[in-house]
Amino acid sequence: MTPAEAFRAAREALLGAPDLDAARAAFRWPVLDAWNWVDDWFEPYARGQARDALRFVTDAGTTALSFDEINTRSRSVARYLHDRGVARGDRLLVMLSNVAPLWETVLACIRLGVVLIPATTQLTTADLDDRIERGEVKHVVTDAEGAAKLREPQRLHVRLATTAGVPHFTPFDDARAAPPQIERVATRAGDPLLLYFTSGTTAKPKLVLHTHASYPIGHLSTMYWIGLREGDVHQNISSPGWAKHAWSSLFAPWNAGATIVVHDQARFSARAALDVLRTENITTLCAPPTVWRMLILEELGARPPALRELVGAGEPLNPEVIDRVQRAWGITLRDGYGQTETTAAVGNPPGLPVKPGSMGRPLPGYDVTLVDADGREAEEGEVAIRIAPARPLALMQGYLDDPARTAEVMAGGLYRTGDEARVDADGYLHFVGRGDDVFKSSDYRISPFELESVLVEHELVAEAAIVPSPDPVRLAVPKAFVVLRPGAEPTAASAAAIFAFVRARLAPYKRVRRLEFGALPKTISGKIRRVELRKREEGRALDQRNPHEFWIDDALPE
Repeated sequence: MTPAEAFRAAREALLGAPDLDAARAAFRWPVLDAWNWVDDWFEPYARGQARDALRFVTDAGTTALSFDEINTRSRSVARYLHDRGVARGDRLLVMLSNVAPLWETVLACIRLGVVLIPATTQLTTADLDDRIERGEVKHVVTDAEGAAKLREPQRLHVRLATTAGVPHFTPFDDARAAPPQIERVATRAGDPLLLYFTSGTTAKPKLVLHTHASYPIGHLSTMYWIGLREGDVHQNISSPGWAKHAWSSLFAPWNAGATIVVHDQARFSARAALDVLRTENITTLCAPPTVWRMLILEELGARPPALRELVGAGEPLNPEVIDRVQRAWGITLRDGYGQTETTAAVGNPPGLPVKPGSMGRPLPGYDVTLVDADGREAEEGEVAIRIAPARPLALMQGYLDDPARTAEVMAGGLYRTGDEARVDADGYLHFVGRGDDVFKSSDYRISPFELESVLVEHELVAEAAIVPSPDPVRLAVPKAFVVLRPGAEPTAASAAAIFAFVRARLAPYKRVRRLEFGALPKTISGKIRRVELRKREEGRALDQRNPHEFWIDDALPE
C-alpha cells in the first residue's frame, strides 16, 4: 500500500463509520515512512478540481480560489522559494492575517520540507526577536505592519511582504509570478514541519514541534469530531498564528475535501457573522466559546438553511450557550478538547449524545485515561494519553528547546496534558481545570509569568500576581494583584500609569485589564498562593469592584 493509499484508507474508515464506537474500532493511524501531505494528498485531490477551496468574504464582496487554483499558486511560491535557496529543514516565520498568501505559503513550505513557524499578527518586536532567535528563523513572509515590527530584517535571507514598496522586502506577487513547475522534495513522515510557540507558567513560551504526519494526518481526528464531509462549506472563526487555525482552517477541512470560508472583519460583529452563515450557505461552523457567547447576545433568528454541524473548542462551553443555540436552531453545539501538542483528542462527534458540561469521549486514534499524582488511574485526575505500547501519530514530537520537559510529560508510557478532568460512568470526560496557572482569555492562552515579568519592571511595582477574573464575554480577563513599592500610593493615577506601561509592552490579547492593590497571600516558604487569589476571583460578581481595584476601560478609555 502506498502512503497515499494508507492515508485514504484511514480517512475512509472515519467518513464511513456510523458512530463513535465503530469509528474507534475501524480506525488505525497509517504507518508511513516517506510522506508529504501536499504531494501525496492535497495536489492529487486538487488538480483539476473546480470547487472552491478558499472563499473570502469582505465588505467589498466575496472572492474565491478553487482547489486547482490554490494548488497552482502554491507551486509557483514553492518554485520561487526554491530558486532563492530556501531548502528542506530551513525555518520560515509566517505572520499574516486571513489572506490568500497565508495558505499559498503554507502549502509551498510543506512541498519543500520547510519548517513553518506560524505567528499571530499581534506579536510585538520583542516577541518576534525571541521567535527569530530561538526558532532559528532564516526566512519570513508577512505584511507591511509585520515588516515594520522586525528589528534588522536584513538578517533574514528571503523576505516577502504582501504589499509592495516595503523596504528590504520583495512583493509577494513576485513569488506568485514564478513558473508553477517544481520538482518533488523527498520528505519523511517524521521530518519537522511546524513549530508553535506556546505559553508556560514559569518560563518563556515553549517550542512545540510537529511533523509532516502529526498535524496533516493527525487532524483526521479533528475532521471526524467536526463532522466534515466532502463538499461541505466550512467556517472556522480563528486567528492565524495559533494551532487552532491549522486544526480547522487548513488540515481538517482539506482532509475532508471541504471549502474553507474566511470572513474578514476589521472588528468582530456578531450580526455580520450570523449573516455570513446564511449568505455563504455554511454547513459546518467551528468557533471559540467567546464567539458563541457574543452570538447568543444577538437575535439568532431562524436556522441558517445549510447549517448541519456546530462545534466549539479552546475552553469549556457553557451549558446555557448550548441550550440557547439548540432552542433557536435545533442543532446541538458540540464541545471538544485538544492542545497545541495534540489534535482533537476528546470530543462529542456527530451522533454521540451530548452531556451538557462534558467535553465528550476519546476520539479515534487516542487512548485517554485520568491519573493521580502517582500515575495511577483515577476517576478524577490529570488527563493523560497513552503512548505505550502505541504512540498516537497526532502527538507532538516534543518541546524542541526543552528535552527535560519533554521527558517529564512523556514518562511512564503516558503523555500528561497538565489538565484536570473527571470521568463519569459512561466514559464521558468533564473538564475540571488546568493543572498549572495558564488560563484562557477569549481563545488565547495567557501565561501569568510573562505578564508578571513585565509588571515588575514598572518603578511603582514591588510584586505582582496574575490570575483570571470572570468576564461575561471573554470568559476571563487577566487581573493583576499588585504590591506597590514603599512610598507609592494605591491611587487611580498609579493604576493608570501601570496600565499604560504594560499596554505598551504586551500584545493586545495579553493585556492586563484589571488591577487591585494589596498584599499577596503566600506560603510559609514565601511562594505566592495564586490558587487563593483565583478562588477569590471565581466567587465574585461580574460587576463587582473591590477596594483599590481599577479597570483598564476606566483608567485608559479607548
